[in-house]
Order: sequence, then structure tokens, then C-alpha cells
Amino acid sequence: MSKSNGKGSIGKMRRHPLLEAVDSPQDLKRLPSGDLPRLADELRDFLIETVSRTGGHLAAGLGVVELTIALHYVFDTPDDRLVWDVGHQAYPHKILTGRRGRMGTLRQKGGLSGFPRREESEYDTFGTGHSSTSIGAALGMAAAAKQQRVRRHVVAVIGDAAMSAGMAFEALNHAGALDLDILVVLNDNDMSISPPVGAFSNHLARVLSGKLYTTMREGGKSALSRLPNLSELVGRWEEHMKGMVMPGTLFEELGFNYIGPVDGHDLETLVTTLDNMKTMRGPRLLHVVTKKGKGYRHAETDPCFYHGVTPFDPATGKMEKKAAGSPTYTQIFSDWLCDAARSDERLVGITPAMREGSGLVRFSQEFPERYFDVSIAEQHAVTFAAGVACEGGKPVVAIYSSFLQRAYDQLIHDVALQNLDVTFAVDRAGQVGADGATHAGSFDLSYARALPNMVIMAPADEDECRKMLQTAFEYPGPALVRYPRGSGPGVKVSSALDTLPIGKGDLIRAGSGVALLAFGSLVSRALEVGDRVNATVANMRFVKPLDRELILQLADSHDLLVTLEENVVQGGAGSAVNEYLVSLMHPVKLLNLGLPDHFIEHASCDEQLREAGLDVEAIVRSVTAAQYNKTQLKSGNQG
Repeated sequence: MSKSNGKGSIGKMRRHPLLEAVDSPQDLKRLPSGDLPRLADELRDFLIETVSRTGGHLAAGLGVVELTIALHYVFDTPDDRLVWDVGHQAYPHKILTGRRGRMGTLRQKGGLSGFPRREESEYDTFGTGHSSTSIGAALGMAAAAKQQRVRRHVVAVIGDAAMSAGMAFEALNHAGALDLDILVVLNDNDMSISPPVGAFSNHLARVLSGKLYTTMREGGKSALSRLPNLSELVGRWEEHMKGMVMPGTLFEELGFNYIGPVDGHDLETLVTTLDNMKTMRGPRLLHVVTKKGKGYRHAETDPCFYHGVTPFDPATGKMEKKAAGSPTYTQIFSDWLCDAARSDERLVGITPAMREGSGLVRFSQEFPERYFDVSIAEQHAVTFAAGVACEGGKPVVAIYSSFLQRAYDQLIHDVALQNLDVTFAVDRAGQVGADGATHAGSFDLSYARALPNMVIMAPADEDECRKMLQTAFEYPGPALVRYPRGSGPGVKVSSALDTLPIGKGDLIRAGSGVALLAFGSLVSRALEVGDRVNATVANMRFVKPLDRELILQLADSHDLLVTLEENVVQGGAGSAVNEYLVSLMHPVKLLNLGLPDHFIEHASCDEQLREAGLDVEAIVRSVTAAQYNKTQLKSGNQG
């Protein structure tokens, strides 16, 4: 891989002599093992310097520096497969696999992704961004290797938080049944399931992974297999003895040979243990304990705050201050949730491990008995909410658009089918900038609009967002409010708990010839376009139910209707307008503008919308061209 493409390269940094000699894992393997701790120091220093300039995920990567070095030192990547979970912690992996010189382009348009991507490097064996996929993907790779008669090691690295998700346990259960050669590294950086780690634990790991213990263990099982009663007794004794001194009994029951816990910052122990485990067969699990933010005082003190950072001063840890502006939509939701909870004691707040991101910190502090973080378990979050609603509660599920995708069956089967009173506050709808395609909320209008009983709203501004949340909460059935990342146009927000009439839009600009039917975040751009081409502009507000009366009024009085939405065109709000007018056989010309039929990669939100043809200039061009197009029905993105 090229060390730099010349764009965004890192300059004027401290020298890192060992690190600068490592452009691939092959270079890493040439280093004496005694040099690895110094390499770890240089890698950690380089990571802090580069991320301080670009922003990105910091604390998670700092915590796995030694583990990343050890994995690439022991295994023959990329022939051996290394699968990272989520990918927040993969920056050290990128640096050691030929991308050190391009770290200055991180999360920028045309630059390195903030997550592992197969298109980016042969060392990125599985693309990710959402949690708990690593074990299942690695297991599939191990099964394929066995079928192809290829001998290779497959390693999945998963955090203790991601291990809480159902997908991870489904894969663990399957792995134990298949008896394939797979190593799962459980990176425990919260100490939540770990006893204290010290010299004894490290020594125990070396012993349990060593050849002598393995030979005796397997040899003993073979010798005792002819004596079933004694074999069962010895097996139980071994199991209970190990369970008394380490938290591995669960994994052993699932069919894994559990080793650990070990100090994830002790390179000598990591390399020795991984070398030993490399010779073992079948499902294995290595439990390592690391410190999130390791080596950077500010991140160690507050790993949550330094999980994802904007550019910052490495010396002080202070991040660049953004210019004061209007509150974010997330903050609007946070304030509304607390106000609504004070007004109605039936309100329950639910999140799948996104307390900070979804704006529930204040709610969790003011209403702890009504706050539920279900961990990384989106499916369970939705079904749990359905259960609360069955008993007369008023659950509000705060969730990212791209994460709600993971609970689609529960949305259908457990909520919509039973017409239960669940409010969905769907954050990060539309493009999300540097996190890229894995986190973009491009599909929620399409996948939710198909569901009976569902009310769907998209606010044009902050005040409308608050009113829509209250409208959804008071509606006695499933209702969804989708709002974008970041701030709105800066409209003053009322403190009242007001509602909107369901299914009614708002005509906000009168024009002639062309009518722009805008949904949610694109209303402000529609107004700019309207001023440019003298078009009528309607803030549609509701995707389901549509304001059919308004649509028909505009269709009867204009030559061209243009729908605007920050969702894919296929099946989205524009499609809903099409379906209604086609059912009437109305002759008005239609143009649907939305996200295109391809994934938009990481860039700024403005760059992403420009690529989608949803900036003001592109919309004006599309509208002008459509006015002179004789086609009676024109559907699809025109960017």
C-alpha cells in the first residue's frame, strides 16, 4: 500500500524511528521482541498527534496499541484473517498496515475511512462500523477456509460492550457447535467482567495456553475416555477449578478453550500467550484487559469524552471550540424528554447503549428509575419497549436511524403489528459526515413507511422537532420522528408541550409553475431554491399519513411537483407522493430528488449532499431542466 497520496499528509511531527521503519506487518516481524514496548510508545504518540489534527475516535485505539502490535507480530496477516469489531479501535491497525502516511486524510473526502473497509486495504478483511459482527464474520471465514482446505488462522477482536449483543452470543454458540479453528480476543476495557489483573493472572494465562498444559489436558481426556464415570468426574473437577479462579466458565460451556484474563498492555505476555494459542485447535477465547485511553492522561481520565474527538491540543486536551449556534436536534430531544417526563409519569426512556449520543444523559440523572440502557441490543430495545407499552407505559426509544435498521423485524412484528404505543426518536437521519456510509440514516423513511399503523414525521426546524416529539408521544400508536445530526436553521424553541395536527403540511411560500414538496431537513434549502426559481414551497411535515389535500391542491395548480428528501428515492417520501397521484391518474409532472442509489462515503455533510445533488445549485439545475422536459413522469435522483 502507498504510504501517502500527497493529500493531508502529516508534517512537522516528532520523529518516531521505530514506527517509521514499519510500513507493513512484515517489517514489524523483523523487530526484536525487546523493541516492541518502545514501538508501542511511538505508535501511541503518533496516534495522539494525528487524531489531534483530524479528529476521530481516540480512546479506543489508545487502549489496543499493544494488542494490535502483538496480533500482527504473531499472526501472518493478511493471509491470516484479523477481524475488528465496530472498528473504533482500528487506527493502530491502519498505521501498521501501510497507511501511516495517509492518516492526515482520516475521515475526509477521498481519504482514509474511520472504520475498516475492504476496498481500502487487503488487511481490512471485513468492513464494519456497527457492533458485534466480528465473531460471526470470522466464523464464516473459518468455515470457508476449511471447505477450501486452506490452513489459516482467523482472529476476531471484540470489546466487552459489543459482547453484550445478541449477535455475538449467537455466533459464540454456533462456533462451539462447529468446532472450527477460530480465536476470539475479548478486549475488556471496562473491568466490568474481570477480576483484578496481575502477575498471577498473567502467569496462569501462560500456563493454560502452554504446550505442557494442553498436552496433559488433551492426553488426559483421551486416556480417560474409556472410563466414562471417572472421565465425567475429572471433567467436572477441571471445569469447577477453572471457574473458581477465572470468569471463563460461560465460554467453556459454549465450547471455547478460555484463556485469561491477561494484561493487555504487557507485550511480553500477549506475544507469548498468542504464540501458544496459535498452536491450539478449535474455538479459543483470549480475555485481555486493557485501559481505554491508555497512555494519554486526559483520555484515561475521561475515556467517554475522548472516545470521539474533534481536533484538539495534545498538550492540554482542549478541543477546538465551535462557534456558538443554535442547539442541536439531539439537545432539543433531550430537553423535550425531561419536560415530557415531568408532565407524564408513564414516560420511559430507552436506549441501546447510546446515552450520550442520543441525548439521554440528563434524563438518566433526573429520572433514573425510568431510564433503561439495554446495552448494544437494538432488537431487545424495541421489544422491551413493546412490553412496556402492553402494560400501559409510554416508552420512548432513542436510537440512531442506522441502528434501528438492526431491529426491523421487531419494529414490524412486536410494535406495528400490535399497534402499540411506542415513540421512536430517530437521530442521525440523513447524511452524517465523517462517519460515512455505515452510520448514514439513508433508509428509514423507506423501511418505516411500508409499515401499517406507523405515523412518520420529519421536522424542518428545532421548534417543529419538539412539537413533533410531543405529537408522537400523545399519539396512541407507533410513531416515529426522524431528525438529522447537528443543528437546525436556528428557530426559537417554545417551552410548551404543543402538538401538530397529524397529517397536515404547511404552505410556506407561494410561487408559480413549480411546487417544491420538502420533507424535513431540506425545507430550508427548498426555500432558497424557491426564491431562485419563484417556486411554491410546502413543508410537508408528515411522510405518513401524507397531506393528500395539500398535494392535490398543488398538483392542480402547478405544472411540476418536485419532492425533496434526505432519504433514498426508492420507497421514500417522494415515492409516497407518486403513489397517491398515480392512483388518481393525475397528469402533473413529477420529479423526485433524494439520495442516490449508491452508498455515499465519508466526507463533510455539505460535500455528501453535493454529491447527492441536494445542494441548492444542483436542485436549481434539476428543477430548471425538468421544466423543459416533456416526459410526463420523471422519477429518480437528478444530481
